[in-house]
Amino acid sequence: MREILIRGAEAVVTMNGRRAEIAGGDVLIRGSVIAAVGQGLTTGGEVVSARGCVVTPGLVNTHHHLYQTLTRAVPGGQDALLFGWLKTLYPIWSRFGPEEMRVSALVGLAELALSGCTLSSDHLYLFPNGARLEDTIDAAREIGLRFHPTRGAMSIGESDGGLPPDGLVEREGAILDDMARVVDAFHDPSEGAMVRVGLAPCSPFSVSRELMREAAVLARDKGVMLHTHLAENDEDIAYSLEKFGCRPGQYAEDLGWTGDDVWHAHCVKLDSSEIDLFARSGTGVAHCPCSNCRLGSGIAPVRAMRDAGVKVALGVDGSASNDAGNLVAEARQMMLLQRVSLGADAMGAREALEIATLGGAQVLGRPDCGSLEPGKRADIAVWDLSGIEAAGAWDPVAALVFCGPTRVRDLFVEGRQVVRDGQLTTIDLPRVIEDQTRLAHRLMG
Repeated sequence: MREILIRGAEAVVTMNGRRAEIAGGDVLIRGSVIAAVGQGLTTGGEVVSARGCVVTPGLVNTHHHLYQTLTRAVPGGQDALLFGWLKTLYPIWSRFGPEEMRVSALVGLAELALSGCTLSSDHLYLFPNGARLEDTIDAAREIGLRFHPTRGAMSIGESDGGLPPDGLVEREGAILDDMARVVDAFHDPSEGAMVRVGLAPCSPFSVSRELMREAAVLARDKGVMLHTHLAENDEDIAYSLEKFGCRPGQYAEDLGWTGDDVWHAHCVKLDSSEIDLFARSGTGVAHCPCSNCRLGSGIAPVRAMRDAGVKVALGVDGSASNDAGNLVAEARQMMLLQRVSLGADAMGAREALEIATLGGAQVLGRPDCGSLEPGKRADIAVWDLSGIEAAGAWDPVAALVFCGPTRVRDLFVEGRQVVRDGQLTTIDLPRVIEDQTRLAHRLMG
């Protein structure tokens, strides 16, 4: 069986139960799993020098809209709050098709890989002009990232009091049928799975109570996870109070949307009772700090959630509301926002790195990922600290979050090297960027 030894790192950050960090550490990959972590390891296989580097578990992204990489910095949406931003972009997204979905996913996943991400979810909730979930699944296979796509949906259009235009919504019966189809076709529940599928009605303001409830029943029948947007900003809370007569947390609980098989995106406006509900029920949260800043949504109560025992992970959110997809930069932003809200001791670099790795794996129900331990999947990021970003840094692990680098040197997913010396090995990235630029110009026309 093929072996790769990552040898002599400045520090190996294990994220194991003791959160051990190994100076001068090695990681031995055997096939698709980690065989050993320690010092002085040997192999007859390939050796990758990690001198001057920090080695971490691959980062985990728990919320994205990959299709949005085609609509970055769109005029009219640059300075809008959530609902106004959506109103600007819905008509553009309605012109997408399978090619736009696939190419934008390739670009978004490539950007994630170069920022150290080995596992990403995606929330795809619109399917115009023949687009299907497999457009993104095919892209993830081509890039080589571990993928957790979710079959989203919108069913309440403007004529029924919803936010999206009628042309972007689907019939609820057709939605449930296609949810069952994609789970049966692509979901792999086994350890080490490269693709798992979740169900993800878009939001309380774009689907009915009935679809939320029926999607939860279907997900539990199929043994897959549930995901949606929740409590993102003040508009979101006001909508829930007006339409449902309760806060978003109560709405979620009433419809079966709490539990360890559920994770919600944003949760910026959760109150103390909702935080307690999520902690008691094991419900996860995908925190998206850059998007929350961009849309003026607020600062999520991450410190309060963590202290209460809520599972918290990171998400870059869509590139139309970030507008980047760099996960280690997202960890820094999270740390800084908690500090500006609560004080300089509110969150440290190591906790931020834990949320970006192990925290994401826990939220996505992946005990086989998120740490560097024998038997875990070989999802590993190697960060070169010899460049200008970390020049003069005294603590190499903290430096990764405080100052960089923000681009990974090497990345291994399931033991396969996806990034080598800062370059993707799996796709012709310049050609894909040309395709992306062509499609963006066509959408502008």
